[in-house]
Amino acid sequence: MNLFHFLLQNHEQVLELTLEHLWLVGISTLLAVLIGIPLGILSAHWPVLNKPVLGTANIIQTIPSLALFGFLLPVPWLGDRADRLAILALTLYALLPVIRNTYTGIRGVDPAVVEAGRGMGLTGRQLLVQVELPLALSVILSGVRVAVVVSVGLATIAAAIGAGGLGEFIFRGLAMVNNELILAGAIPAALLALSADFGLGWLEKRLRPR
Repeated sequence: MNLFHFLLQNHEQVLELTLEHLWLVGISTLLAVLIGIPLGILSAHWPVLNKPVLGTANIIQTIPSLALFGFLLPVPWLGDRADRLAILALTLYALLPVIRNTYTGIRGVDPAVVEAGRGMGLTGRQLLVQVELPLALSVILSGVRVAVVVSVGLATIAAAIGAGGLGEFIFRGLAMVNNELILAGAIPAALLALSADFGLGWLEKRLRPR
């Protein structure tokens, strides 16, 4: 009940931090999609790129988030703005599921369907846009879904470098040993992750080839 009263009394701040959180997650996921899908397509069509691309994305995943923020802080243009730094870090973490699922989706397209497209005179670009991507879309979206859920959780750590978001409540609560503050950040973040997972999961099922 105390938590409910806290959220009610500080609803403007909760809304502001939630919007900051959504901004960080939304921009970083968009960048990860714009970078990751082309890399996944290239890896699927040119297998020689598969190990370097996925290997690099895997290595990034092994770096602890606070350590990555620390590595990026000295970078001049990034270090001036905490939100830029946080967006770059979240983008790097979101790349692996997007690249991997794009690669898996493209490689999973039935070769007979691709050959049929070639037999109809489709060019490589037309095959990609009209055949491969539509058939792989649900798998690619599954990777985006994972990336969003991971980013929602990691974005709470961005508050440690002053990038804002719901992590502000969590770190403030830890400093003050105040469970209400911690929950005020953790519960909305968990709800955002669950909502994104449910919404994208529903869309993924709708786009799955029948």
